[in-house]
Formats: sequence, structure tokens, C-alpha cells
Amino acid sequence: MNENERTKHHDPGYGLFIAVWAALMALTAVTVEVSTIHLGFLNVVVAMAIASVKASLVVFFFMHLKYENRTLKTMVLVAFVILAIFIGFTFFDTANR
Repeated sequence: MNENERTKHHDPGYGLFIAVWAALMALTAVTVEVSTIHLGFLNVVVAMAIASVKASLVVFFFMHLKYENRTLKTMVLVAFVILAIFIGFTFFDTANR
């Protein structure tokens, strides 16, 4: 791979970043709107799901994880799964009090 291909591969352009930013703003609006609806315990689940999607967008596009090799992606995925397990156990503990 020559230098131009490498640069082109890591430079997605402003259009993609603006699209990701717009998606983040839309997801923030969805989070605020969903918080006004009473869903009980599901409010936390929905908020966490939307936050996970937003975090994924930031990690993949703004932190350039999308262009990294498979090993690094797997390591980050394992870290997120472990974090999700810990957060899940925390919510189960809080819900059963």
C-alpha cells in the first residue's frame, strides 16, 4: 500500500464526520425525548442502549477504530463487553433493593 492509499484510507473526509455528528445530535434528541416517556425500568435500558450506540460512533469514527486491525478491534470489543457486564450487574443490584 503506497502513501496515497494509506492517507486516503485514514482520511474519510468532512462529510462523514458531519454525518456522524448529525447522528450523535439526533440520538441525543431521542434520549431527551425518551426520558419524558414513563417506561419504568426500561428508561434506563433505552438510555444505555442509545448511549452505547453514541459511544460506538465516537470510537469508530472520531477515534479511528474503524481503520485499525482486527486484533485491536477485538480487544476494544472485549473491554466494552466486560464494562457492560459490570454495569449490568450494578443495575441488577440497584433494581433488587
